[in-house]
Amino acid sequence: MRNSFIEKLNQLNNDLIKMGGLVEDAIKNAAKALEEDDVELAKKIIAGDSLVNEAEKKIESQSLNIILREQPVAGDLRKVSAALKMVTDMERIADNAADIAEIIVTANVKSILHISASITEMAEKASRMVGDAVKSFVDVDLELAQQVVERDDEVDALFNEIKTILIENISHDKSNVDIIVDTIMIIKYFERIADHAVNICEWVYFFETGEYKSTQII
Repeated sequence: MRNSFIEKLNQLNNDLIKMGGLVEDAIKNAAKALEEDDVELAKKIIAGDSLVNEAEKKIESQSLNIILREQPVAGDLRKVSAALKMVTDMERIADNAADIAEIIVTANVKSILHISASITEMAEKASRMVGDAVKSFVDVDLELAQQVVERDDEVDALFNEIKTILIENISHDKSNVDIIVDTIMIIKYFERIADHAVNICEWVYFFETGEYKSTQII
């Protein structure tokens, strides 16, 4: 019975890693498609979102099956509980990447990047946060997880910087309102992606310590 339980936990871990890879690719490709104005890559991101959704459903089913059939306790229960929470954030990151891709398909991306070069920097930082959040889970690296949490301030600062530039721009020239609205949506999605990366790291910390947001839960 114990061997079967360990196999289920290992499979859950492997599937989380695979889903993390899909999500990481989605955000990296969104940043690349934005920088290179690559509509075809953007379309691939949109099409690939279904794979992430399928991965989420599979992991949710696995996790509930383990909880109901195996009745795990302590660290094992924390791992399964964290998995259920983490997949929600990973799926939303993929959704945000797909939302960015949809804007790339329809908007004048070159004009968007011309408004503020900091958009590319923000995209790169958010992408690295996602990659490191997934790595912190795989390696159970609390130090890396904490670094990701702290780097969220950098993304927030860029969001506020770009937003200020956009507001000043629209006050001087209302002919580009549509482009500015598209730009605001893009930076908001990147800001949300960074927030979800932070959430993943908080669940990594919970998995290892039983604490979530400084509160002991399990």
